[in-house]
Amino acid sequence: MKLAKVAPELYQAWFAAEGAIRRGPLDPVVRELVKIRASQINGCVYCIDLHTTDARLAGETEKRIFQLDAWRESALYTDAERAALAYAEAVTKLGDHGVSDEVWAGVEQHFDEGAAAGLVAVTAMINLWNRIGVPLRMQPDVD
Repeated sequence: MKLAKVAPELYQAWFAAEGAIRRGPLDPVVRELVKIRASQINGCVYCIDLHTTDARLAGETEKRIFQLDAWRESALYTDAERAALAYAEAVTKLGDHGVSDEVWAGVEQHFDEGAAAGLVAVTAMINLWNRIGVPLRMQPDVD
């Protein structure tokens, strides 16, 4: 199913929200790391492909992208990136308790209110896209 063709008004609204997130104060590399990590957890190959490309265009290195699945063990990520990734994982997995006070305190420590709002928005948005891409079995272009 081509959702953009079947429900164009809804799809355009989601893209408008995506544009607002991109224009927000959250660092583009952090934004893409969050999108990649949530997409890894959700198994969305289309989004992983798209956002690893976008991350490289934003200046991200392949080495950091390769180590993202093991970011806790890697020495390549800043404290702010770690806080963002911990938040993204907590939101993506949700579990019984959602985002812990400790995880949220890390967000507040490393991001001002505007960037924290951007982190909340980008994490919610990528989870929406993943929940479209996975069930519709969206695939990246094969080069």
